[in-house]
Amino acid sequence: MNILGVSCGYHDSAACLLRDGKIVAAAQEERFSRRKHDPRLPRHAMAWCLKEAGLERDDIDAVALHDKPLTKLTRLLSTYSEVAPKGLRAFLDAMPAWLQDKGWIPLQIERFLEQSGYRRPERFLMIDHHQSHAASAFHPSPFEEAAVLTIDGVGEWACSGLHVGEGNQCRMLYEQRFPHSLGLLYSAFTYFTGFKVNSGEYKLMGLAPYGEPRHVDLIKEHLITIREDGSFRLDMDYFDYLGGFTMTSERFADLFGGPARTPETDIGPREMDLARSIQAVTEEVMFKMARHAASVTGKRNLCLAGGVALNCVANGVLYRSDLYDGLFIQPAAGDAGGALGAALQAWHHLDDNPRELSSAADGMQGALLGPSYASSEIRSFLDDNGIPHEQLGTEDRPRRIAELLDDEKVIGMFQGRMEFGPRALGNRSIIADARSTRMQSHLNLATKFRESFRPFAPIVLREDAHEYFEEVHDSPYMLLVDQLREERCLGQDEPRDPDRPLTEWVNAPRSDVPAITHVDWSARIQTVDAERYGPLHSVLRAFKERTGYGILVNTSFNVRGEPIVCTPEDAYRCFMRTGIDYLVLEDCLLDKRRQPAWTEDGEWRDEYGLD
Repeated sequence: MNILGVSCGYHDSAACLLRDGKIVAAAQEERFSRRKHDPRLPRHAMAWCLKEAGLERDDIDAVALHDKPLTKLTRLLSTYSEVAPKGLRAFLDAMPAWLQDKGWIPLQIERFLEQSGYRRPERFLMIDHHQSHAASAFHPSPFEEAAVLTIDGVGEWACSGLHVGEGNQCRMLYEQRFPHSLGLLYSAFTYFTGFKVNSGEYKLMGLAPYGEPRHVDLIKEHLITIREDGSFRLDMDYFDYLGGFTMTSERFADLFGGPARTPETDIGPREMDLARSIQAVTEEVMFKMARHAASVTGKRNLCLAGGVALNCVANGVLYRSDLYDGLFIQPAAGDAGGALGAALQAWHHLDDNPRELSSAADGMQGALLGPSYASSEIRSFLDDNGIPHEQLGTEDRPRRIAELLDDEKVIGMFQGRMEFGPRALGNRSIIADARSTRMQSHLNLATKFRESFRPFAPIVLREDAHEYFEEVHDSPYMLLVDQLREERCLGQDEPRDPDRPLTEWVNAPRSDVPAITHVDWSARIQTVDAERYGPLHSVLRAFKERTGYGILVNTSFNVRGEPIVCTPEDAYRCFMRTGIDYLVLEDCLLDKRRQPAWTEDGEWRDEYGLD
């Protein structure tokens, strides 16, 4: 049975193809369209999934959508009428999109399939948004049974849900409904500190360690009432997302001493303290939710999904607690993963298909589920465009890359299948030497073109993780934060100076691997094993043999405002536009110094990629 899963309409549209319960292909639309967080119908992603699976006209058995559009429309209409007349402008702005687009997503999918030469599938299912999230977390997990928490902005009505997974069933027990949303609360602070909602939450999390949690009591006194079971209520007088055009109201601004920070202006102590405070509140709510889930379900394993499950600092708190024996977080925890969850839910519930636990650690295949390109295709692209390169032998490749890294070179890595989800896990990554004292600043300012305060994550040999980090020794999807071991840290006894310029604060070495050490001596970890990430593991092994360090910097292969690269053409463009020194395209090595002068050219995508 072939099931096409689809998520779209709001942000991070995606598609996946499931065959007899196994993931054949999954990718986000943004990687093909080059429009970050693309919310549109994932035409390119669907087309690629169907092509990758080799499906013909009559081969699609079912389509599963990660949402119930009419239920969501009912929530929007109810909300606008509840706050009327205030919500009139927002209502008038929203309705054309629903009448022309969002209300017709199932029909658009069917038309796309017919236009692409596929027969209309007999089964078309619309799966509840949070049920899709829950299925995406539980079904690929290594657990026979588990408590499942889904936490995000909002689906149809639910903003968070407690589910229980047993066998091939994953069912919701409780839900918290709109407008009382942990995801929207965090997004309100994202907006107020001058970052973009639905993309800047990572920045807020990265900013938090620079501040003090001085506003926690104020937040809990005025904005949110938290119960012991993790449920809560927001005081909506402080928010404007019900019927306005901003996340926060004037009362919110009065509470925190003035208007929201204007984007791209200097970040001050207020923003740092607000980031730290809402992070602390988020961790408290998630911990209480998880504790209640353990009590209600009696399960010793926990699965997480939904956009808030990408808060790897809070995940680290749960990992280090004694609430559960096992923790699995869906690597595509946001809306993109809803496509996979909808397909999995359909597979297990359509005909009561059994769930088979993977012989590997989980069923996500390292999240390496996207397009790949053969060496012959890459060489043709390079030769046709007169791009200088050298070919690396299989045995020589890791050693040569390790030599360049040891020489403080920045390397773009393009190999194997593209990652599914927001994290680059080594196949579409930029890597560098974690020992370098200049690398954090250089990567932020000259390569990624992003805010100087943002930290970089390490990739570390799984077998060596205990040598660098306190407790997290298995984190294949870069979704957990942990502290560096004390003996590796520097400057922990220095007094904190809140008036110190942010750039100076960022660049001060804090360990013997300063490029991946955040200001609180923490890091967001990806452990690399040979089973999931063989080529990357070989590079790390070669680097360790040369330097004694089995750890490197890993950041996504893109620049600020652009999606992670998908094709060799995308990789070459990014390479030439940035401070990357060398580019690895499978077995081809490109030296920036040997490349011809760069000129913008939009013809490659039509010839070599998806148009």
